[in-house]
Amino acid sequence: MRELQVLLGFGGFVALLLWGVHMVQTGVQRAFGKTFGVWMGRAMGSLPRAFLTGLLITAAIQSSTATGLMITGFAQDGLVSLVPGLAAMLGANVGTTLIVQVLSFNPTYLAPTFILVGVWMFRHYVPGRTRDLGRVFIGLGLLLLALHELVTLFEPLNNAPMLGDALQTLASMPLLALAASTALTWASHSSVAVVVLIMSLAHHGLASSELAYVLVLGANLGTAINPVLESGHDGNPASRRLPMGNLGTRCAGCLVAMALLPWANDIMGALGSDHAHAVANFHLLFNLVVAACFLPAISYYARILQRLLPRRSDPDDPARPQYLDDSAHEVPAVALSQAAREALRLTDLLRESLRLTQRALLREDDQALTKARYLNNAIGQLDQSITAYLATQDRENLSADDEQTLKGILTFSTNIAHAASLSGSGLLGHASRLQKKHWQFDAEQQTELTTLLERLQRNLRQAAALFVAADRQVARNLAFEKDFFRNLEAKAADRHLERIKAGRIDAVDEGAFYLEVLRDASGVNVCLVNASAYPVLARYGELRPNRLREAD
Repeated sequence: MRELQVLLGFGGFVALLLWGVHMVQTGVQRAFGKTFGVWMGRAMGSLPRAFLTGLLITAAIQSSTATGLMITGFAQDGLVSLVPGLAAMLGANVGTTLIVQVLSFNPTYLAPTFILVGVWMFRHYVPGRTRDLGRVFIGLGLLLLALHELVTLFEPLNNAPMLGDALQTLASMPLLALAASTALTWASHSSVAVVVLIMSLAHHGLASSELAYVLVLGANLGTAINPVLESGHDGNPASRRLPMGNLGTRCAGCLVAMALLPWANDIMGALGSDHAHAVANFHLLFNLVVAACFLPAISYYARILQRLLPRRSDPDDPARPQYLDDSAHEVPAVALSQAAREALRLTDLLRESLRLTQRALLREDDQALTKARYLNNAIGQLDQSITAYLATQDRENLSADDEQTLKGILTFSTNIAHAASLSGSGLLGHASRLQKKHWQFDAEQQTELTTLLERLQRNLRQAAALFVAADRQVARNLAFEKDFFRNLEAKAADRHLERIKAGRIDAVDEGAFYLEVLRDASGVNVCLVNASAYPVLARYGELRPNRLREAD
């Protein structure tokens, strides 16, 4: 009976530790997720900056897995190239060790204060950044509390024969210990929680130093597996380069560390005698050494990955230009005509993407989300091809009308691509959240969403028609479509407030979520208006040119 109580207590406190780490991660991501994403996308211009960006982001959200998935997503969208992406992953691996260093000093006395402050912030503020930070404080408090209880729980287990036999078996079979730790980290999605657990075992002498170091290596290996499993769903081997590259650095580091393990005690002993600190120091030193070894050779490593995982060549790839012909540059009228035809292809791709987005938001097709993201990525790549094609056009051979046409094509292409980007980061992000939380819009919201997304697709057709033939009245009608979206959002906001007043607690989060969907849909519509309605109205003198750049 005593063994059963200890086992249940151990499982419960490990679950509390994992939940505390989860609350910290989700709280920071909810409070600063979009900010982190934008900052990360802009801060990877060089290897040192990319490394530092990965380190700082992971130190904040305390999940190298989450950072890895974020960077992998940027790489798949073409926003981050392979070399800085790999450097950022090396930084992320170092960043996840920082919280372990803090926890190695056992600041348990702060747990009640963190929980008190967190609960107060969570209860006294409306949904927003302050409330999300309350989640962070609650998670930190639970994490510290779980760590303290695990330490207390392990004290009477020093002489437990069953646990001792299990750990002795792992100590005599390092590869089994490595595999077990890897599997535990993969299942828990948190190397921080696993390393903290290893620190507790080492602190009470339940795990020898060598076994603890092997388990730490397994934790580092396990956290690199999830990004690999989450990537490559498009069937393109190139999309696996970044996560596979990160896994490769971990595997190489683990192989060398396992070979040098007999000397690890002497090295860690020189840094301190406390066993828990030794585990934290080994975790930090391992990731620093791996980063120091791979950063100088990161370009060569990237080339190897590109050869092993070549980009798939698909003749039916929607991102492949169909009309852009370099030989047509000698005749500007032909070149511009081909660029215009390619720009119109963007509307066809976006129309299909919006249709799939509608099915994903209404939970009608589980595969629609992946297909829509694929099309949005293709739109972004095709827009880059159009821009590059027009940039190589000799301006000296262009007449004034040709210059105006070129600018119109660029304006149209850029805004359509921006609409696809907003749809991908906003609407599809909401659809993904719906699937994860198993939410469902109510009947009234579904009806409104269906009307709204069909309206978007109709406005897209009008934008394409305006691009081909500048009709003044059609441009006015499209510009006034903004009023429909504003009125629909105002109506939904009033309904949301009424539900809150009526005591519908569940309406707080779901109603705010629905309003975010409407705002992002309105943002897509603004891009369609900017693409062709405003340029036509400006041509007729009904709109100042600087209004074309307004976000509305």
